[in-house]
Amino acid sequence: MTVASGIGSMPGSDAAAYDEALRIVLGEVPDLPYLPELPGRGASADMTGRALAVVSELGADLQPAGWRLTDAAGVDQRRARSLLAQDLDVVEERTQGYAGRFKIQVAGPWTLAATVERPRGDRVLADHGARRELAQALAEGLRGHIGDVRRRLPAATIVVQLDEPALPAVLAGQIPTASGFSRHRSVDPAGASPALEWVFAAIQESGGTSVAHCCAANPPLSLLTGAGAQGISVDLSVLEPDAYDDLAGTIEKDGLLFLGAVPSVEPGQRPTDQAPTDQVLRLLDMLGFDPSTAGANLVVTPSCGLAGASASWSRQALAFSRNIAGNLS
Repeated sequence: MTVASGIGSMPGSDAAAYDEALRIVLGEVPDLPYLPELPGRGASADMTGRALAVVSELGADLQPAGWRLTDAAGVDQRRARSLLAQDLDVVEERTQGYAGRFKIQVAGPWTLAATVERPRGDRVLADHGARRELAQALAEGLRGHIGDVRRRLPAATIVVQLDEPALPAVLAGQIPTASGFSRHRSVDPAGASPALEWVFAAIQESGGTSVAHCCAANPPLSLLTGAGAQGISVDLSVLEPDAYDDLAGTIEKDGLLFLGAVPSVEPGQRPTDQAPTDQVLRLLDMLGFDPSTAGANLVVTPSCGLAGASASWSRQALAFSRNIAGNLS
């Protein structure tokens, strides 16, 4: 049966908003709920801050230019860890006895390397040793994080979504240096794969199911699946035909395929669920699959996170995703 879920982020900027976001998630996508992220609470709760709350044995602090690695955890990293623990407390309280799949999200090693600075400045991406250390710290931290989630939801099956929005720019050499006058050297797929392999292996060895999310027009799906991703998540509105072989391969290997079929911000004209349902059916037809046979591998989602959406649209987007999944089933 096809189910619905979300990418991760939700609108809101305080504890009451988090409680409401979780209530919406549990109510609208009950077959595959997820740990909401509210980046509106500040840098300690955004994608990078959330991942730095997970990394093991690496300190970080927030500087005017953004997150920077330090000798010891700064106040902002400690706040990130505290927020994550508080969010998990709320999830544990609201999901007593839950026994289905539950999704958590974390920024991937290359997105972190492209957004976090070294102690002396410029991106971790510029330093082979630093980016290896950061990737390994993320992998080790994920082992502990997954274990913590499993203790709080002992009957749940954990799905871990690795967010890599910066990976295409890393591969293309499009990440600017600190000065902004040049770009960091590109990283070829062979050089990018080991960091991803460490993280995917840590997820799977910890009993989780890994899904790689990249909503670029040309996501490097072969790299992600070749490095060990068991599922992939894409934005259908920008997806190019070059990706179709990788999508089909994911289904053939019984991997999860997350299809971003619903706008992440409210469109000018109120949509219906028929057009995105038809879009997914056309895609499956091009891939050579019938919904009745591929349905167990499919997850319908909004196209990206919902942090930029209104509170009402965040609920409607998840509801539309659930309706589309129902149509496919």
